[in-house]
Amino acid sequence: LTVIDKTVKLIKSRHKKDIDIAKISLDDKDVYENIFSSAHTIGVFQFESEGMREYLSKLKPSCIEDIISLTALYRPGPMANIPEFIDRKDGKTDIKYLHDSLQNILKETYGIIIYQEQVMQIASIIGGFTLAEADIMRRAMGKKKKNLMASFKVQFVEGAIKKKISKKIAVEIFELLEKFAQYGFNKSHAAAYSIIAYQTAWLKHHYAVEFLTANISSDINDTDRLIKLLGDARRLNIKINPPHINLSEPDFNILDNHTIQYGLAAVKNIGYKGVE
Repeated sequence: LTVIDKTVKLIKSRHKKDIDIAKISLDDKDVYENIFSSAHTIGVFQFESEGMREYLSKLKPSCIEDIISLTALYRPGPMANIPEFIDRKDGKTDIKYLHDSLQNILKETYGIIIYQEQVMQIASIIGGFTLAEADIMRRAMGKKKKNLMASFKVQFVEGAIKKKISKKIAVEIFELLEKFAQYGFNKSHAAAYSIIAYQTAWLKHHYAVEFLTANISSDINDTDRLIKLLGDARRLNIKINPPHINLSEPDFNILDNHTIQYGLAAVKNIGYKGVE
């Protein structure tokens, strides 16, 4: 079972509640404020690393779009754009568009090209490309195929001129695409990751003891990760009782909303068979 499944199962067992994780609201302000913006993301899918938590505390995400953007940006290459992305979100840097047509495409990412889909949309709306042509152009840019890019540039500029966009602006937009296309991430992929991240964050915020217990039980043999999760439990004022032959089960188990009983299978060199 995944951590989400285990958490939902524990909630059902303890609170007699059926949680349909696919139907939770993606607009819970407390989840963004207390988990993501506070960088309390130990145990949250894709958002646990120190670097990611540092950017979270600076970005202070306020919606699912911010989470999706950061998922796509936090990779070698596009990571260099994160400080500018944060400054634009905070209003420290002006958001400027080379042409009004770009606003609808780039508004959610504060004027920065992040996704492959944005590259294709710009090629289609500004350059008059079909989506198939736009995808071929995107791949050529990503692989820096100079001959193909030169012919696409001519096609793009000619298409833009037909839409009454000046040649100068069209060239600037094409060069902007070249700069970002090699780093563009697939938005649908980033969105799928981010939904799972939000679901885990939602469970952590609303059902912390169940979430941590599920997480710890999933990594019971990973000592380093166990230490990190137990430290997070202490931060949440959740007490971890030491192993006890009469009280402990093989996995970590919940005694009450503020107490988790150490699982005997986590004791080094014992394992599940020894516990049985």
